[in-house]
Amino acid sequence: MVGSGGADGVGSQDRRLSVLLLADDCNPEWPSLPIVGYKYALALGRVARVVVATHVRNRENIEKASPAGVEFVYLDNERVAAPMYRLATWLRGGSEVAWSTNMIMQYLPYLAFEREAWKHFRADLGAGAFDLVHRITPMTPTLPSYIAGKLSVPFVLGPLNGNLPWPAEFRSEQKRERERLRALRDVAKHLPYARKTFRRAALVLAGFEHTMRELRPLAPGRVVNFPEIGYDPTIFHADRERPSFSGPGPFRFLFAGRLVPYKLPDVAVLAFADAPELAGHSLHVVGDGPEMERLRQIVAECGLQDRVHFEGRRNQSELAGMMRDFDGFVFPSIRELGAGVVIEAMACGMACFVADYGAPGHLAGRGRGATVPIRDHAGYVGQFRKALAAAVSDPARVAALAVAGQAYAERLYPWDRKASETMLYYRDVLAGRQICDRGDYD
Repeated sequence: MVGSGGADGVGSQDRRLSVLLLADDCNPEWPSLPIVGYKYALALGRVARVVVATHVRNRENIEKASPAGVEFVYLDNERVAAPMYRLATWLRGGSEVAWSTNMIMQYLPYLAFEREAWKHFRADLGAGAFDLVHRITPMTPTLPSYIAGKLSVPFVLGPLNGNLPWPAEFRSEQKRERERLRALRDVAKHLPYARKTFRRAALVLAGFEHTMRELRPLAPGRVVNFPEIGYDPTIFHADRERPSFSGPGPFRFLFAGRLVPYKLPDVAVLAFADAPELAGHSLHVVGDGPEMERLRQIVAECGLQDRVHFEGRRNQSELAGMMRDFDGFVFPSIRELGAGVVIEAMACGMACFVADYGAPGHLAGRGRGATVPIRDHAGYVGQFRKALAAAVSDPARVAALAVAGQAYAERLYPWDRKASETMLYYRDVLAGRQICDRGDYD
């Protein structure tokens, strides 16, 4: 293999690599993991020949989007997935909570998915049609690979993200999230195929220190820091009419996300209660979920109708437009593994106010935003109230945080930039070079 080089990190003298992507979750219209998988796959398709193996459930939305440059192959494991999904939904009490239960119930369906992939691509792999295989979704470290131990080409795993404990101060929210089975998480390391998955992986991409800490012993010398999040600059960008926190105000704050217990939208709302410093300023809540009725009740009881406004669900373009119009992004979530929405807010030039914990705390740290220490519920509300009050009293200071956050997002997180970085890792793997971090995500 010829070494890498050139403006995009891939030398023009290098032939175009052929990559089989495994992406069970890959959907342009479904939020969180599925759209991340889709955007990442398309970006990789611009720097390599890519074939994406994905679930048949994604077919309708992918074909509606008519993506160019990537071939999709749709695999059907519904004979296993459908009954397990129904059982998981029943055990969870719906589809919005009990994420750990959902992951446990994904074990057999995901192995069935990769088994279908092996049946479909076995001959092509044997004939040398692909330089390597890369599993991009699911992104949990707890689901092993059926195919990893069968390959004669390098296997790349990730980005993976997980292993973020619940803060002790919010056990009540953990209970409301129905996360009773999280204690069984470590059992995944002992399930069939688990150890072989990491032993055979030539490279493991892992997001944030909470995940890298867990994975380094499983794949020594082959784990690199590579957060799974990214953003599309054609949608999320800082072409604003005015910079955030410019002028005397009033200032508008935004919360965006599923309204579920662990994201603590109530903390953002309650921060505006009994806060004369925030009079005249407003909070706008984008999203929906099981916490909506509770939030409306809080607004009514605290008399916040003039300060807190519910905007409902918004698509990506609508959300990006709001981010460019608003000043501060308020995100108290206390168990956020990746926090792609924080990077999107930064890319739109917003100042971010986030928990000093997990991915949000990492992203907004080092002067890129305001990180709020976790306390008990009342104390946490008070800390957010204090941070927002300080922002409106000294907007110039917070405006500087927004500038730093925007620069950080633009430098590291556009999908095309992340695809080029991935290509450099592919070249390292295929050339047998020592694996070292290429990014600067600190």
